[in-house]
Amino acid sequence: MRKLDFTRMADIFFSATFILIVLPVWLIVIPLLRFTGEGEVFYRQPRVGRDRHHFVLLKFATMLKDSPNMGTGDLTLQNDPRVLPMGWFLRKTKINELPQLINVLKGDMSIAGPRPQTPRIFALYPEDIQKDIVRLRPGLSGVGAILFRGEEHMTNAAEDPAKFYAEVIKPYKGRVELWYLHNQSLLSYLLVIFVTVWVIIFSKSRLPWRAFPGLPTPPPDLARFWARADA
Repeated sequence: MRKLDFTRMADIFFSATFILIVLPVWLIVIPLLRFTGEGEVFYRQPRVGRDRHHFVLLKFATMLKDSPNMGTGDLTLQNDPRVLPMGWFLRKTKINELPQLINVLKGDMSIAGPRPQTPRIFALYPEDIQKDIVRLRPGLSGVGAILFRGEEHMTNAAEDPAKFYAEVIKPYKGRVELWYLHNQSLLSYLLVIFVTVWVIIFSKSRLPWRAFPGLPTPPPDLARFWARADA
């Protein structure tokens, strides 16, 4: 059986299983969102998918409705005033990402792969990286998402957050996503799932660097940030 066929079968199995497991959480979150904040339950946003096809990504609503047209737009900073009170908890625990299991079940996304980006953020990847990344379905989680789970802290610490994101974070994250493309296997797929859960529980763990050996060397600014975070 071809790897692509197996991956799709695994995505269907895991997404359906996870939906059943997290359904009780949804039954709590949905009414809380409905009757707090702005009353929105789901946030829908166009994202760039496989072969550059756009799809509508689902999340639980954590920010003001008009947040893409406010402040830093698609870029969310630490202590961002656009995030709703309940939104901080949903984002920190990654519960806000759970509706994307529906995207995985539909075939828009995979369980493991590069995180799907808005067209504007996707355009920040160098062109050669853009061409290769779209060979994969975007993922619910991925090596880039795992390494940059503290991305809001990184950008917040920069003198110019938008410039730091565009010139430092995005190019390196793209190289990491290409690493996954070139090292894609059943093992790396399962490792992404395991390590994602692990770092949610143990946020300062160095396991990602051991689980995915041979990752591209980070630029000095990112290396210093990770060194301080581990101290």
